[in-house]
Order: sequence, then C-alpha cells, then structure tokens
Amino acid sequence: MATLHVRNVPDKLYKRIQKLAEDENRSVTAEVIHLLGQGLQAREARRGAAGIIERIRGRTRKTQLPRGWTDAVELIREDRNR
Repeated sequence: MATLHVRNVPDKLYKRIQKLAEDENRSVTAEVIHLLGQGLQAREARRGAAGIIERIRGRTRKTQLPRGWTDAVELIREDRNR
C-alpha cells in the first residue's frame, strides 16, 4: 500500500477533517482516504456524464427531411397559433 504525505494543510481544513472523522468514528487518516475516494468517484461520474451528454447532442443534430415533408416543430407551432 502506498504512503501519501501532505504538507501545508490549512488549519481550518484540518479541523474540518478532524470533526468529520470524529463524527464518523474514523481516524483522520481513514477520513482523508474516504474523502479522496468520494472526490474521485464524483469527478469520474461528472466525466462520464459529460461524455453521455456529448453523445446525446451528437444524436440530436438536425437531420434533413425528405423533399415535401414538413418539420414536426413547424406543425406544432402552427397548431399552437390557431
């Protein structure tokens, strides 16, 4: 297992981590490992969501309708204006 040393942690941040660790009955080290894991999962989820959104956007590009066909959006707008 790897060892990670972190220097110059601001006092306020350290106290917040200490409080979280105490509330969860964990050591400060265990709490930091837990927080790092949560942060990485959240970041990976956002990246995954961004990729999904991009794929959806790629699917929704306007397609060319065959000649003589009317776009459904135009028909709906006409209907609403009646």
